[in-house]
Amino acid sequence: MTTTATAADAAHLDYVLRIADSALILGQRLAEWCGHGPVIEEDIALTNTALDLIGQARLLLTHAGHLEGKGRGEDALAFLRAEPEYRSLTICELPNEDFGRTCLRNCLFAAFQMQLWQALASSSDAQLAAIAGKSIKEARYHLQHASDWTVRLGDGTEESHGRMQRALDYLWPYTAEFFSPTATDQQAEAAGIGPAGSSLAAAWEESVVPVLEVATLKVPARTPFLSRGKEGRHSEHMGHLLAEMQYLQRAHPGGTW
Repeated sequence: MTTTATAADAAHLDYVLRIADSALILGQRLAEWCGHGPVIEEDIALTNTALDLIGQARLLLTHAGHLEGKGRGEDALAFLRAEPEYRSLTICELPNEDFGRTCLRNCLFAAFQMQLWQALASSSDAQLAAIAGKSIKEARYHLQHASDWTVRLGDGTEESHGRMQRALDYLWPYTAEFFSPTATDQQAEAAGIGPAGSSLAAAWEESVVPVLEVATLKVPARTPFLSRGKEGRHSEHMGHLLAEMQYLQRAHPGGTW
């Protein structure tokens, strides 16, 4: 195998892991709402969203294991990697805080997923294209649900509006990572595997900004801040999340249920 081929294979694996890990980590975060939702319908809705994301992660991690070719399956990749090996977007690992911030994050992330899945439906990677075809239906529901709550709370009471504006001010800088260029993006795009994140920015804003306007929320100005979770450089919250997520698998290696 040539050096060029090796680099292309590594970029292909890294690209798939980014998508898989983002779904896995956000799914883990949303699962924390189980039994704690403000009303039973929303408790169930958030839990179902978590299950959808973890289902996407399972398919993608299984595919990543085949691409890697080292015999690691979905469980090993999900639970037995060190923190810097995860390629999830930083926004996915941030604490939930209140219901409004959770819904707003879901809105921002699901809008990105919608653009990504649509582009991946024509991927040269047939397995990735098949996963995209299934997942886009789920992302469409996630976006609609989260958008509805973003508007309801943003254009609600003075208290709910203030909380949502503070949530947007906090979360918005992390969305720059969706579109930051990397060598992995360039190689994946060149091989027809999937789009570079930067190519999705305009369509994402066209999807998100009108929702925020109806919610009477002011979009913050961009700053030089750039999170780098997809490069393995995570926030202080990731280690705590992984400690809980990985505990059972590490305490009982190879356990089956």
